[in-house]
Amino acid sequence: MSTSQSASKHHVVETHGPGVTARAGLWLFLLSEILLFGGMFVLYAMYRYKFPADFHAGSQELSRFDGTLNTIVLLTSSLTVVVALFSLHEKRNLRRSAIFLAATIALGLTFLVVKSFEWSTKFEHGLYPGAKFLATQPHGFILFFGLYFTMTGLHALHVMVGMGVLSGVLNFALRGKITPERINIMENGALYWHLVDIIWIFLFPLFYLIS
Repeated sequence: MSTSQSASKHHVVETHGPGVTARAGLWLFLLSEILLFGGMFVLYAMYRYKFPADFHAGSQELSRFDGTLNTIVLLTSSLTVVVALFSLHEKRNLRRSAIFLAATIALGLTFLVVKSFEWSTKFEHGLYPGAKFLATQPHGFILFFGLYFTMTGLHALHVMVGMGVLSGVLNFALRGKITPERINIMENGALYWHLVDIIWIFLFPLFYLIS
């Protein structure tokens, strides 16, 4: 086989290989997630416009400290997953990459722990869908907490999925199935994690910073 034919075959593999197919599939999945949350954001905007005072009152019941803390946690996790990628791809340091992947997973767990404490407080105060106390409140106030638990709960589910994905990536890396030349799986996992972080960046001001 000539050099040009070999190069051409290599190009076909790079262009149409499983890594490219997986990336295209991931982008389609991320687009569906964006559409899902985008629809919820539109619904939120409609109800907030209709019940501004009730939404403001509902926001005052949330802990800005917890929301800010979780924002810092997720922003830090975006940094650690980038460092994990850089460590393997540019520095070819598997150990350092694994450490930062583990740190990202730990930060995801920290986010869920903080969120669980916040939710437990709302349950103690009767501020959850179906609670007798919440049912006595104004309609907009009820809608606020319905959207709060639906949207932050769905986001928390995505955090758990992301942690599972990154745990799988870490396992593959430690078993030698991910190398500087075969890093597509880690890149896809990091891309999904960034989406999780971006969604929270929108949720945080919508629920915690209503003026």
